[in-house]
Parts: sequence; structure tokens; C-alpha cells
Amino acid sequence: MTARAGEEFDAARAVADVDVLLAGPVPAAGPTVAEGDPATGEWTTTGGEGFRVVPLWEGDSLTGVYEPEWNEAVGAAEAHLAMLVRELDDRWGAHRRVAMHVPLFRKQRGAPLPPLFDALLAEDCYGDLTVWGPVTVEGPGAVQRWVAVSAGHSHGDAPVVMAAAVSDRPIVELPEEDV
Repeated sequence: MTARAGEEFDAARAVADVDVLLAGPVPAAGPTVAEGDPATGEWTTTGGEGFRVVPLWEGDSLTGVYEPEWNEAVGAAEAHLAMLVRELDDRWGAHRRVAMHVPLFRKQRGAPLPPLFDALLAEDCYGDLTVWGPVTVEGPGAVQRWVAVSAGHSHGDAPVVMAAAVSDRPIVELPEEDV
């Protein structure tokens, strides 16, 4: 569960959350640390070497939901993500996809992962990434960042979670050669 559970999707709020994430600090080094809401423990942010990840929205639980309602719920989440992607494409140009199946297979085998991919999977963010970058963060000491958004769930009953990530290094697809 995330701290966004129960909230209606709002594209303007999601864009604003991406802006805050992009403008905020990114740990240069250190362990990956996931934080939760002090009152509920629900996931609020994860930071690690070169990245930060936050939930943007969480759909309803799909436990006990079957077709066609299940398909409608997943379709609505995909439409929310598409709306956000259009807004970000308008800002930064065309995005690219980074598949998450390779990190998932590596995790299942116990193989090491780059910290960003490991953190995403630890929070059940299994959806493929939609990535822009480098994006210039304006201001004194302008920096280059990569931004990613995704929506997905870890299994059929889990709610769909939309998340955003920002990284100070390129977010690239892992090679399939050893999957």
C-alpha cells in the first residue's frame, strides 16, 4: 500500500508531484531507504544511490474483482498513465520505454540489480518505465536528470500503483542476454 491509496487520480497533481521530485535532492551515494507515512506506514518515498521514487497514485484493490470490472480498472489506470505521459511529452518531447521484465527475471534469480530497478521492484512497481532525459533542472548549478513514470501491479489482486522516479544517471534498459 502507498500513501496515495484512496485518492482520485488528478493529472495536474501528478505533474506537480513530478516537478517537486525533479527539483528535489537525489542522494549521490548510500543505501536504498524506503520511507512510510509515520501514522500508517504506507510507502511515501524511496531514495538511494542516484535516484528517488515516489508513488503518484494507487488504484483500488483488485481482490475479488473479475472480468469485466478487472479489465476496466486496469484500463482506467492505463488511461491515467497515458494522460500523464502526454503532459510530460508536451514538456520534454518524445519518451522512450524501458522494460521491467529483465529486472524482474534477474530479481527472481537472485542476481544483482542496479539500485533503482531493485527499489522499484521492492515497492511492487512492475510496470514498464516511460522515460525522458536528460532533462535540465534549471537554477544555480543546473543539473541533468532522467525522469520515469510507470503504472503496474505485482499480481492480479494487487492495486495498480503509478510511480515516478528521478535519477542523476541515465535510466536504460537492462540487456536481455542473461535473462
